[in-house]
Amino acid sequence: MPVRPGRRRPYPRPVPDAAFADPRLAPLYDPLDPDRSDLDHYATLVDELGARTVLDVGCGTGTFACLLASRGLDVVGVDPARASLDVARGKPCADAVTWIEGDATTLPPLAVDLATMTGNVAQVFVTDEAWAATLAGVARAVRPGGHLVLETRVPERRAWLEWDRAHTHDVTELDGVGRVETWTEVTEVRDDVVSFRSTYVLGPAHEVLTSDSTLRFRSLAQVTASLGAAGLDVVDVREAPDRPGREHVVVARRRPDRAAS
Repeated sequence: MPVRPGRRRPYPRPVPDAAFADPRLAPLYDPLDPDRSDLDHYATLVDELGARTVLDVGCGTGTFACLLASRGLDVVGVDPARASLDVARGKPCADAVTWIEGDATTLPPLAVDLATMTGNVAQVFVTDEAWAATLAGVARAVRPGGHLVLETRVPERRAWLEWDRAHTHDVTELDGVGRVETWTEVTEVRDDVVSFRSTYVLGPAHEVLTSDSTLRFRSLAQVTASLGAAGLDVVDVREAPDRPGREHVVVARRRPDRAAS
């Protein structure tokens, strides 16, 4: 997949959350959440769809991209957080991945079999404008007849009700850092948009760092309609095996007759 200069963004570039963009926090992402068995379902889908070229949108620290590269697939990982990409580049098989600092609206010309948005990446695009532009960028990057797979939380489950200190407080001992205390608290709920703050207390010096995040909880009907507007038709909706009833895993196919826009 040739990598050439991409298209210009039609709106101001959003700032990634500190959890992914802060060089002090990005290296903590994997050791604080080491169980990535959720990716097994995506790896199975890659095989099921017969994909050999994959674009991982919002690849973060590159766990999934490197997993696919280790299996011999041609993988592009794109993410706007440089600190996360720095972590990704240090992983096994990272040299086999093409890493791009940016997002789906600034990609070079591609024609991948499959694009993925794991880890609820689809929810970080809060405005309709940003979401539509992202899906348009993905549609340009996927070959006609290729697929997009994404996951999004089921809004009716109101997951944010458990995003408080009582449910999220944890203490972990990490090599080179020491004791890391973490918790999350919701800061605002407005319709289907939820904002929350993650707090980290690091090491013996008790350094306090925070990361503010906002997610959009679109209904399945809204997701389906927005995909259709981008030329991506939903062909299957599944549950995430590790979070039954809590997540939709949506499989969409790019229309064969869609012209690049």
